Amino acid sequence: MSRILICATQVPFVRGGAEYLVESLRDELRRRGHTVDVVALPFQWHPVERIVDSALAWRLLDISHVNGEAVDLVIATKFPSYLIRHPRKVLWLVHQHRQAYDWYGTPLSDFDGSPAHRAVREQIFRIDRRALSECQARYTISRNVSRRLERFNGLSSTPLYPPSRYAERLWAGPYGDYILSPARLDRAKRIDLLLAALARTTTPVRAIIAGTGPDRDRLQRLAAELGLGERVSFRGFVPDDELIDLYAHARAVYYAPVDEDYGFATVEAFGASRPVITTDDAGGVLEFVRNGENGLIAPPDPAAIAVHLDRLANDATEAARLGCAGRPLVTTITWDRVIAALVGAGE
Repeated sequence: MSRILICATQVPFVRGGAEYLVESLRDELRRRGHTVDVVALPFQWHPVERIVDSALAWRLLDISHVNGEAVDLVIATKFPSYLIRHPRKVLWLVHQHRQAYDWYGTPLSDFDGSPAHRAVREQIFRIDRRALSECQARYTISRNVSRRLERFNGLSSTPLYPPSRYAERLWAGPYGDYILSPARLDRAKRIDLLLAALARTTTPVRAIIAGTGPDRDRLQRLAAELGLGERVSFRGFVPDDELIDLYAHARAVYYAPVDEDYGFATVEAFGASRPVITTDDAGGVLEFVRNGENGLIAPPDPAAIAVHLDRLANDATEAARLGCAGRPLVTTITWDRVIAALVGAGE
């Protein structure tokens, strides 16, 4: 058995898919007899000029030995954790610093295009190319992330899908009368599109929005402005058991982020035999969702999404057909496969 360190970037007070992925990987490695811990450093991206400092902090660490014993393998996850030095460094990339890459020049980026910000972006590109080239093997969490790595850095990688932490607990109940949105409340998840679509439906379909995040106040104001009233319920943080139950009884799951890296909501919806309503620019979500086969895909337009909401609200049998077709796609996403690849690459 190996002594393994997982390197993870932590934004204080924020928990999401990346944090759950790291914790699940740690636990699954331990179950298989490995000695495992997580090394996490806080990440500061504002002001933009501080980003390189956060990256260099990882470069200065020496974790080749701990308490006089060698560390056999390091698994790096997202920027800038992969700057760590180790002779057996394996990458399982969640994402790079997207504000400097595919979000650059959009409202989702903090970079303003000034000479100072362009210089920081060029530094990020240089340090990424060097650090990522050092890895003994490069895996990513999706084909979408692999495509970005090839496009921007010219580096090849292998997609390796992570299982949901709920994978063995998800179940399928009756198809209820609500659409579930289980995403973090920030602008990139585009829950505002769901609210605008609800205001255009011909059926009084409800939505339950489970999650927290910085966009909550704006979304609640928008729901009020649209006159949605009791048709929308903002549940905030919900415990695991409650979220699993919400999946099990939803009519469908709405998940339409901007060019998502992967999206646990998709595989969780399919694990509960729920169809997914998404958009044609949702990124990693589209590696699973097939329009009319296991979900419904629309342009990122409220009127188009409203048509899909009405379709499923009016036909529970159709929701069941689509949802059941999605489940087989996620049964092959297992921790055995993930760990065999990551640990095997470091040998």
